[in-house]
Amino acid sequence: MTNHFRSQLADGLVYAPGVWDGLTARIAEQSGFTALCASGFAISASLGLPDAEMYSMSENLDAVRRIRGASRLPVVADIDTGYGNAVNAARTARMFADAGVSAVFMEDQLAPKRCPAATSGAPTLLPAKEAAGKVRAVRDEVGDELVLIGRTDGIGDDAIRRAVAYVEAGAEMIMPISKGFPDAESWARLHAEVGVPLMCSLTAWTWTAEQFTSEVLREIGVGLALLPTQILLAATTATRASLERLSAGEPPADVSRDYMEHADFLKLIGFDEVLHKQSLYMPETLEEA
Repeated sequence: MTNHFRSQLADGLVYAPGVWDGLTARIAEQSGFTALCASGFAISASLGLPDAEMYSMSENLDAVRRIRGASRLPVVADIDTGYGNAVNAARTARMFADAGVSAVFMEDQLAPKRCPAATSGAPTLLPAKEAAGKVRAVRDEVGDELVLIGRTDGIGDDAIRRAVAYVEAGAEMIMPISKGFPDAESWARLHAEVGVPLMCSLTAWTWTAEQFTSEVLREIGVGLALLPTQILLAATTATRASLERLSAGEPPADVSRDYMEHADFLKLIGFDEVLHKQSLYMPETLEEA
């Protein structure tokens, strides 16, 4: 699967929507996407938690396994800070590789992380040498089993120096944050300096999502574009609207007219295949048994 994902990246820009469970993975695959992002923001939200590294590595891994079990697509997993030092990060990467993901991205913040999409202050970063050591430890552990993406929350020249060090340590792609690189020109400069493709997070309601078209992304060296919150916000909006109508006393039959057909949902989650197997292997009635 990882080799297939590398082939996708070699062929051009890949979009990966943020999913958090088997259902959203199925929907994304059936909607035509060719890769998935196991979004840390969405996974933590599905647990009723903010994306502040409050959920454990095991909870993240459980979600990733459910995503992999429901879809045949390559999965890009968010492993936050690697859940510890270089030794911990290597074990984390090994467990995610064994779960079948095709890529992981790891950031250089000091744990517990601060989510740049939700906070205005600057995060505390690990010393560059220590962060590069974590990247090297992960690469040595998983070899070519995973596409390793190094994320830096640094700004300007410091971020470029860090990114170069992460590439030298084994990162195949670099993910900057939009606060550190506030326009297309700065992204293009980063790409020229590191010499590897970039990954960009097109988080909903951010300037990158508004300004970075597919054409711009290709021009500035982005090979992988994440859509980490779009599905989450769409699902939350629809769920809240439906529940508010029901709690206000609107008849359930009226509210459900805006839903997808029940038969279509059964097909989405795989009932056709189950019924087919039942017809092959199971008696139709107790009398036949």
